[in-house]
Amino acid sequence: MSAPAPWASAPERSRGRRHQEQSSTARGPRDAFQRDRDRIIHSISFRRLRHKTQVFMAPDGDHFRVRLTHSLEVAQIGRTIARALGVNEDLTEALCLAHDIGHPPFGHAGEAALQQALAGHGGFDHNGHTLRALMLMERSYPRWPGLNLTWETLEGLAKHNGPVAAPGWALAEADADFPLDLGCWPSLEAQIAAIADDIAYDNHDIDDGVRAGLLSLDQLLAVPLVAAQWRAVASEFAGISPALLRGELVRTQIGAMVRDLIDETHRRITASGVASVQDVRGAGQCLVGFSREMREAERVLKHFLYANLYHHPRQLAAAAIAGDVVSGLFAAYDADPALLPDEWRVRLPAAQPQRSRHLADFIAGMTDRYAIRCYRNAVGPISLPDGF
Repeated sequence: MSAPAPWASAPERSRGRRHQEQSSTARGPRDAFQRDRDRIIHSISFRRLRHKTQVFMAPDGDHFRVRLTHSLEVAQIGRTIARALGVNEDLTEALCLAHDIGHPPFGHAGEAALQQALAGHGGFDHNGHTLRALMLMERSYPRWPGLNLTWETLEGLAKHNGPVAAPGWALAEADADFPLDLGCWPSLEAQIAAIADDIAYDNHDIDDGVRAGLLSLDQLLAVPLVAAQWRAVASEFAGISPALLRGELVRTQIGAMVRDLIDETHRRITASGVASVQDVRGAGQCLVGFSREMREAERVLKHFLYANLYHHPRQLAAAAIAGDVVSGLFAAYDADPALLPDEWRVRLPAAQPQRSRHLADFIAGMTDRYAIRCYRNAVGPISLPDGF
């Protein structure tokens, strides 16, 4: 294995953890970032992702991606990019695996419902809730709350999309407890995790959209980036049924985006003159990104996906029902806390905004199917579309 680049995050130079731990090799010869990755994988929050919506709200649709499989795919792409750029693969993987932990049930529909429920109490943001879940709500250790992850992992999760000028209440509380330098750019590992997420869902949502019958090949070929990759695939596999080439199209397009990203990032790093992690944080710009041409091509692809997949009438109808489930649960628990499980009811604060935030914490941790079951128990029958 080649030596890490000078701008790579190094576990031996970590800023440490919120709670001091005894140094020990009793649980294996792992460095700090490897331990972070493993703590995330073994967490309850991570396991719940297997029953949380990615795009399609279909707990019984075994062939569609969910938050868990999406996170694994992001981690695979992230590690590939990290290795090519000579940065820390374990930190990159930890960030990729944990980036969606704060999502409530039913994806963005559930988040919108919680945002509305907490409108007068600071709102709800899945990114801030990721920090809240990992720093407070996970209870795996006897001496402190949370997973006690390193500063670098928490920083990367807090601002993988760039500096945060106006953090929401959940992220602000996390930052007050363990300052994360929200005003500067994060590590290259965090920047990689953010764009690996984009690459994964840009391409895998195409695959799921066609599988669900919401997208067709003819529609996709109106997108220049897809059309270019399809021509290459169809030429290489002449005579093969188009139905058998969808996976090859997705793989080829991911490869094209990853190659462009690596080349452009090398160019930006060289042009910026950064020589350390500190230089990366002080660069004043994102150093991991697509070329101008690929950035525009990806923008067009995203616009297509929003218009034809995410906002498809069938998707919007399912999202409306999902939003009703989440908002109905919040209203029911708010009106009658006796409906809450004992461990949540006994800790329910009396004062606002803590009371509403506590209810949102409980609901945000639910899987799709648990939310449906709780709704039927607490509110009443609900008619669900095919696929639920």
